[in-house]
Amino acid sequence: MTSSATRTAPTGLNQLLPGKSREARRVKTGIPELDEMLRGGFMEGDAVLLAGSAGTGKTTLGLQYLVNGVSKFNEAGVYVTFEELPDRIYRDAGNFGWDLRRMEEENMFKAVCTSPKLLLESANILDETIREIRPKRIVIDSLSHLSMFVEEGGFRQEAYRLIMQIKTRGISSLLLWEASSAGNSMMLTDVGLSYLVDCVIMLKPVEIESSIRKALAVLKMRGSDHDKHLREFEITPTGVKIASAFANYEGLTSGVPRKVASETFMEMFRKATDSR
Repeated sequence: MTSSATRTAPTGLNQLLPGKSREARRVKTGIPELDEMLRGGFMEGDAVLLAGSAGTGKTTLGLQYLVNGVSKFNEAGVYVTFEELPDRIYRDAGNFGWDLRRMEEENMFKAVCTSPKLLLESANILDETIREIRPKRIVIDSLSHLSMFVEEGGFRQEAYRLIMQIKTRGISSLLLWEASSAGNSMMLTDVGLSYLVDCVIMLKPVEIESSIRKALAVLKMRGSDHDKHLREFEITPTGVKIASAFANYEGLTSGVPRKVASETFMEMFRKATDSR
């Protein structure tokens, strides 16, 4: 169900036994390339922010994380949405071959469709679901929608309260955030989200040679090493598929991608050779 990795802890026996570290479990996404980038998966119990502009695949990746939890690791999951109705969620998931209704009947999945206001006012909404199916994973879709119902200046406090409510129940969370695609910060610093979460994954559209492609990067992973490359991914009929890094380009997050010098030289060389 999970694999092991290490995270140092300065308390307990670790203070007395140099070189020893506390074992920390990993929560695999079930997407092999992403788990490889995460050095085995998310740290168990961590809050992960999945940030990206509209249409980059946040909801698809979030549902795939839950579906893989059920089908590959026998871990129940909860999907909380403020924007979609159950029938549409089941329909969209079915397009990828994911039978959410069957998982729900088996008490391994629960879709909670509610309003941000109701969630902010009552913790019972999540508590009842958590008691019912005992989930190990939860997806909140989305924090950006939740922020619209909080008074200015109070969002960070409410986000912290929600994150801690989930953490204290031992659940690993994936929090979706819709933001501008300008730059690689995704405006996370402006609302203070990057300080509240343990891991940040960015999804970003990039234009290369008049074609829109999708890029994924792990911007932050507290307590663990991670892949530092910007990787291309696509939405396939079976979900998210991550490819190799953009090895021949630089400046992708700036919005002005360009080929690296070595690749530019080789292209010029090939053209000169072909013209002879």
